[in-house]
Amino acid sequence: MSTPELRLATEADLPAINAIHAHYVRDTCSTYALEPLTSEARTAWFTSRAPIHPVTVVEGEGEILAWGSLGTFRVLSGYNTTVENSIYVHPDHVRRGLGSIILQDQMERVRELGLHSIIAVIDSEQVASIRLHLKFGFHEAGRFTEIARKFDAWHDTVFMQWVVETS
Repeated sequence: MSTPELRLATEADLPAINAIHAHYVRDTCSTYALEPLTSEARTAWFTSRAPIHPVTVVEGEGEILAWGSLGTFRVLSGYNTTVENSIYVHPDHVRRGLGSIILQDQMERVRELGLHSIIAVIDSEQVASIRLHLKFGFHEAGRFTEIARKFDAWHDTVFMQWVVETS
């Protein structure tokens, strides 16, 4: 595999982003979305983002291998310096360090944007995602039991947090 390249996403990347996300919607509890987004909804999601909520992709060998985004954590303005992150790796390319590339970039972007904190909301059974976030200095900030329902079962979530070090 050639060296993967991380870059800001463009509208041309949206079909690949949507295809990767659709896998996780249909087959996993990595997201609690119950239906994949339509292409129109994905375009609206992408074009309505604030500059502090970038979408990035990792590209290699001419295809999108993974993507991530920073988004609104809560809508009240007091939360404006905190973002929620998302990371999705194409199922054919997991365990190749692509999630680490995206998470490390997200942390650097948060610093550069003058933000203060990243929150990761992770299904409690997504051990690889929890380990990834721990590896980069996130800590468990809380758990919610039976907060989501998918695949006819209740799911618990782990809220993990990373705070920018201030001097």
